Amino acid sequence: MSRLSRDRAEFAEFVAARSPALQRAAYLMVGDVQHAQDLVQEALTKTYVAWPRLADLGHAEAYTRKAITTTAISWFRRRSWHERTVDRLPDRPVTDHAAAVVDHGAVWEALLELPVRQRTAIVLRYYEDLTEPQTAEAMGCAVGTVKSQVSSGMAKLRALLGDDPDLLPSLDHVVVTR
Repeated sequence: MSRLSRDRAEFAEFVAARSPALQRAAYLMVGDVQHAQDLVQEALTKTYVAWPRLADLGHAEAYTRKAITTTAISWFRRRSWHERTVDRLPDRPVTDHAAAVVDHGAVWEALLELPVRQRTAIVLRYYEDLTEPQTAEAMGCAVGTVKSQVSSGMAKLRALLGDDPDLLPSLDHVVVTR
Protein backbone atom coordinates (compact mmCIF):
# COMPACT_ATOMS: atom_id res chain seq x y z
CA MET A 1 0.00 0.00 0.00
CA SER A 2 1.42 3.37 -0.97
CA ARG A 3 1.96 6.17 1.54
CA LEU A 4 -0.79 8.24 -0.15
CA SER A 5 -3.30 5.38 0.11
CA ARG A 6 -2.36 4.78 3.74
CA ASP A 7 -2.71 8.53 4.52
CA ARG A 8 -6.14 8.63 2.86
CA ALA A 9 -7.29 5.57 4.79
CA GLU A 10 -6.03 6.97 8.11
CA PHE A 11 -7.66 10.33 7.43
CA ALA A 12 -10.98 8.71 6.49
CA GLU A 13 -10.86 6.68 9.71
CA PHE A 14 -10.13 9.85 11.72
CA VAL A 15 -13.04 11.72 10.09
CA ALA A 16 -15.46 8.85 10.70
CA ALA A 17 -14.44 8.52 14.34
CA ARG A 18 -14.21 12.20 15.37
CA SER A 19 -16.73 14.05 13.19
CA PRO A 20 -19.60 14.01 15.71
CA ALA A 21 -17.44 15.55 18.45
CA LEU A 22 -15.98 18.11 16.05
CA GLN A 23 -19.48 19.01 14.79
CA ARG A 24 -20.71 19.47 18.35
CA ALA A 25 -17.82 21.78 19.24
CA ALA A 26 -18.30 23.81 16.06
CA TYR A 27 -22.04 24.12 16.66
CA LEU A 28 -21.49 25.35 20.20
CA MET A 29 -19.06 27.95 18.89
CA VAL A 30 -21.15 29.32 16.03
CA GLY A 31 -24.73 28.47 17.08
CA ASP A 32 -25.94 27.35 13.66
CA VAL A 33 -25.99 23.83 12.20
CA GLN A 34 -25.15 24.84 8.63
CA HIS A 35 -22.34 27.17 9.71
CA ALA A 36 -20.99 24.45 12.00
CA GLN A 37 -20.96 21.97 9.11
CA ASP A 38 -19.14 24.49 6.92
CA LEU A 39 -16.68 25.20 9.72
CA VAL A 40 -15.90 21.51 10.27
CA GLN A 41 -15.56 20.96 6.53
CA GLU A 42 -13.08 23.82 6.24
CA ALA A 43 -11.13 22.60 9.28
CA LEU A 44 -11.02 19.03 7.94
CA THR A 45 -9.75 20.34 4.60
CA LYS A 46 -6.93 22.12 6.42
CA THR A 47 -6.23 18.96 8.41
CA TYR A 48 -6.14 16.82 5.26
CA VAL A 49 -3.63 19.17 3.65
CA ALA A 50 -1.45 19.00 6.79
CA TRP A 51 -1.97 15.24 7.31
CA PRO A 52 1.38 14.12 5.80
CA ARG A 53 3.20 16.65 8.02
CA LEU A 54 1.56 15.54 11.27
CA ALA A 55 4.30 13.67 13.07
CA ASP A 56 1.97 12.11 15.62
CA LEU A 57 -1.53 11.31 14.36
CA GLY A 58 -2.66 11.37 17.98
CA HIS A 59 -2.48 15.16 17.68
CA ALA A 60 -4.75 15.27 14.62
CA GLU A 61 -7.84 16.10 16.69
CA ALA A 62 -6.03 18.92 18.49
CA TYR A 63 -4.89 20.27 15.11
CA THR A 64 -8.46 20.10 13.77
CA ARG A 65 -9.93 21.75 16.88
CA LYS A 66 -7.42 24.57 16.55
CA ALA A 67 -8.40 24.95 12.88
CA ILE A 68 -12.08 25.08 13.91
CA THR A 69 -11.35 27.66 16.58
CA THR A 70 -9.19 29.97 14.49
CA THR A 71 -11.54 29.74 11.51
CA ALA A 72 -14.57 30.52 13.69
CA ILE A 73 -12.81 33.53 15.18
CA SER A 74 -11.90 34.82 11.72
CA TRP A 75 -15.51 34.34 10.58
CA PHE A 76 -16.78 36.35 13.54
CA ARG A 77 -14.51 39.21 12.59
CA ARG A 78 -16.26 39.58 9.24
CA ARG A 79 -19.07 42.12 9.20
CA SER A 80 -21.56 39.85 7.41
CA TRP A 81 -21.20 37.14 10.04
CA HIS A 82 -23.24 39.07 12.58
CA GLU A 83 -26.39 38.77 10.49
CA ARG A 84 -28.08 35.47 11.17
CA THR A 85 -31.50 33.94 11.06
CA VAL A 86 -33.17 32.76 14.23
CA ASP A 87 -35.87 30.22 14.91
CA ARG A 88 -37.58 32.45 17.44
CA LEU A 89 -38.30 36.16 17.27
CA PRO A 90 -36.40 38.11 19.93
CA ASP A 91 -39.45 40.11 21.05
CA ARG A 92 -41.26 36.94 22.09
CA PRO A 93 -41.82 37.08 25.89
CA VAL A 94 -40.52 34.31 28.11
CA THR A 95 -43.28 33.59 30.59
CA ASP A 96 -41.43 31.18 32.88
CA HIS A 97 -37.72 31.98 33.22
CA ALA A 98 -37.01 28.95 35.45
CA ALA A 99 -38.50 26.60 32.84
CA ALA A 100 -36.41 28.31 30.15
CA VAL A 101 -33.24 27.71 32.17
CA VAL A 102 -34.20 24.09 32.74
CA ASP A 103 -34.71 23.73 28.99
CA HIS A 104 -31.28 25.36 28.48
CA GLY A 105 -32.85 28.01 26.26
CA ALA A 106 -31.84 30.94 28.43
CA VAL A 107 -28.32 29.60 28.91
CA TRP A 108 -27.98 29.07 25.16
CA GLU A 109 -29.17 32.57 24.32
CA ALA A 110 -26.84 34.09 26.92
CA LEU A 111 -23.94 32.04 25.58
CA LEU A 112 -24.59 33.42 22.09
CA GLU A 113 -24.35 36.96 23.46
CA LEU A 114 -20.77 36.45 24.63
CA PRO A 115 -17.88 37.70 22.51
CA VAL A 116 -16.49 34.92 20.35
CA ARG A 117 -13.29 34.36 22.35
CA GLN A 118 -15.18 34.12 25.66
CA ARG A 119 -17.73 31.74 24.13
CA THR A 120 -14.98 29.65 22.56
CA ALA A 121 -13.08 29.40 25.85
CA ILE A 122 -16.23 28.36 27.74
CA VAL A 123 -17.24 25.83 25.07
CA LEU A 124 -13.80 24.23 24.99
CA ARG A 125 -13.38 24.21 28.79
CA TYR A 126 -16.84 23.13 29.94
CA TYR A 127 -18.68 21.60 27.02
CA GLU A 128 -15.69 19.84 25.47
CA ASP A 129 -14.07 19.30 28.89
CA LEU A 130 -10.59 20.34 27.76
CA THR A 131 -7.97 21.38 30.28
CA GLU A 132 -6.77 24.97 30.40
CA PRO A 133 -3.54 24.10 28.51
CA GLN A 134 -5.50 22.17 25.86
CA THR A 135 -7.93 25.08 25.51
CA ALA A 136 -5.02 27.52 25.21
CA GLU A 137 -3.46 25.36 22.50
CA ALA A 138 -6.74 25.15 20.57
CA MET A 139 -7.26 28.90 20.83
CA GLY A 140 -3.63 29.75 20.07
CA CYS A 141 -3.15 31.78 23.22
CA ALA A 142 -1.63 31.61 26.70
CA VAL A 143 -3.21 29.69 29.60
CA GLY A 144 -3.66 33.01 31.41
CA THR A 145 -5.71 34.30 28.49
CA VAL A 146 -7.96 31.24 28.73
CA LYS A 147 -8.46 31.85 32.45
CA SER A 148 -9.25 35.51 31.79
CA GLN A 149 -11.67 34.74 28.93
CA VAL A 150 -13.48 32.05 30.95
CA SER A 151 -13.70 34.29 34.02
CA SER A 152 -15.03 37.25 32.02
CA GLY A 153 -17.44 35.02 30.10
CA MET A 154 -18.79 33.39 33.26
CA ALA A 155 -19.25 36.82 34.89
CA LYS A 156 -21.17 38.01 31.84
CA LEU A 157 -23.31 34.85 31.82
CA ARG A 158 -24.13 35.38 35.48
CA ALA A 159 -25.04 39.01 34.76
CA LEU A 160 -27.30 37.92 31.91
CA LEU A 161 -28.88 34.98 33.70
CA GLY A 162 -28.76 36.12 37.30
CA ASP A 163 -26.70 34.66 40.10
CA ASP A 164 -29.55 32.80 41.78
CA PRO A 165 -28.21 29.31 42.62
CA ASP A 166 -31.72 27.87 42.19
CA LEU A 167 -31.83 29.10 38.59
CA LEU A 168 -28.24 28.32 37.70
CA PRO A 169 -26.96 25.67 40.11
CA SER A 170 -24.10 24.24 38.09
CA LEU A 171 -23.11 26.60 35.28
CA ASP A 172 -19.47 26.22 36.30
CA HIS A 173 -19.69 22.48 35.62
CA VAL A 174 -21.78 22.30 32.44
CA VAL A 175 -21.20 19.05 30.59
CA VAL A 176 -22.81 18.03 27.32
CA THR A 177 -23.53 14.32 26.97
CA ARG A 178 -21.37 12.84 24.25
